[in-house]
Amino acid sequence: MKTYTVGGAVRDRLLGLPVTDRDYVVVGATPDEMLALGYQPVGKDFPVFLHPQTHEEYALARTERKSGHGYKGFKVYAAADVTLEEDLLRRDLTINAMAEDETGALIDPYGGQRDLAGKTFRHVSAAFAEDPVRILRVARFAARFTDFAVAPETSALMRQMVDNGEVDALVPERVWQEVARGLMDAQPSRMFQVLRDCGALARLLPEIDRLFGVPQPPQHHPEIDTGVHVMLVVDWAARRGFSLPVRFAALTHDLGKGATPPERWPQHHDHEAKSAELVRVLCERIRVPADCRDLAVAVAREHGKVHRALELHPGTLVELLERVDAFRRPERFEEFLQACECDFRGRPGYADKPFPALDHLRQALQAAQAIDAAAVARSADPARIREAIFQARSAAVAAWRDRPPAGSP
Repeated sequence: MKTYTVGGAVRDRLLGLPVTDRDYVVVGATPDEMLALGYQPVGKDFPVFLHPQTHEEYALARTERKSGHGYKGFKVYAAADVTLEEDLLRRDLTINAMAEDETGALIDPYGGQRDLAGKTFRHVSAAFAEDPVRILRVARFAARFTDFAVAPETSALMRQMVDNGEVDALVPERVWQEVARGLMDAQPSRMFQVLRDCGALARLLPEIDRLFGVPQPPQHHPEIDTGVHVMLVVDWAARRGFSLPVRFAALTHDLGKGATPPERWPQHHDHEAKSAELVRVLCERIRVPADCRDLAVAVAREHGKVHRALELHPGTLVELLERVDAFRRPERFEEFLQACECDFRGRPGYADKPFPALDHLRQALQAAQAIDAAAVARSADPARIREAIFQARSAAVAAWRDRPPAGSP
C-alpha cells in the first residue's frame, strides 16, 4: 500500500503557487484495508475515504470505462491491482496527471512537467473525450492560468466532442458550477474564448455566443463588437475583485443586443428589456442561484438609465432606486453600481474617464433615505401611503439636486 499526492497540488507546487487542497491516491489497498486503518468511506461512485485524523480525502487508484453519454456514463474499477500510472492516465490534462510519493519524488509518466514549462493544456489520452465536463474544465483553467494555451490536438478533440453532441448531456447544475468558478478566476474572458473556439459556447450559452459579431455605435463603443465589449466588462470586474453576482451581471448585461435584427445595427434601442428577459431564460436553464439572477436582471434592465443618471428627473431617480430595491438592500445596490461601472469601463479608453453617475445615484439615495417613511405613512391617507412616501422622497431628491454648490455665497 502506497500513498501519493496527485493532481492540482503537484501542479501548483511546481508553478510556485500556494497549495490549499491536496488530493491523495492510494495504490495497492482494498476498501476493507482502508476501513481497518480507521478511514471513513464517503465515495458514492468510487471508493473515497476520509483520513481518521486530518479528514483529507484519499481515493483508491481506479480506472474508468465509458458506458453511456455525459459525465456520469462510466463504469469504475477500483482494486489493489490498479497502478498509479493507470490512475493518472484517466485524468484530463498532463499538468494534472503528475504525482509525488511520500518522499516528495515526482512521478510524471505523461509529460506534465514539460507542458507546464511550455504553458500548454494537453489531454493525457483519448479518454479525455469520454467526459464533456473536461471541456468546461479546460476553459476554466484558461481563465486561471492566463498565459497557457490549449494544444491544437486538444482543441480539435474538444471540437469533435461538441460535434458529437457530448456537451448536450451536461446537466445544468454542473454547467453553472464550472462557469461560476471560471468567472471568479483571473481573466474570465479566456474561458469563454476557449468555449467559443470549440463550439461549446453556442451549445451551452447561446445568448452569449450570439453577441460576437454584433456591432455597436463606435462613438460609444470603440471596440464596436458586442461580444468583445462583454469580455472587456467581465475582465474589468475580475480585475476589481468583485463578487460572483457582479461578475455574472457584467457578463449578461447586454444579452438583448444579440436579439437585435441586423437591419437595425449598430443601434440597439430598448435592448435593456430584452436583455432582462434573456437573463431570466438563461438563469432558468442552467439553474443560476437567485442572488446572481436577481442582480443580473436588475443590471440588464436598468444599466442604460444609470448611464443617463445626471439627466433624470428626481421622481425618475426615485423610481429607479425603488426598482433596484436600493432602500431595502443598500448593499445589493452597491453591487448594482459596481456592475454598471464595469459596463462603463469595459471599453477602450474608458479606464480613467470620470463616471459621475455612480456618486450621483449614491447621493440621491442618501437624500431619499433621509425621509422618515414611517412618519409619512402615519400622516397620509391609508390608500395613498405609497404615493405619499414616493412624493416625499422625490421632493428630498429635488432639494438635494437644486441645492447651491458648496462654497457659493
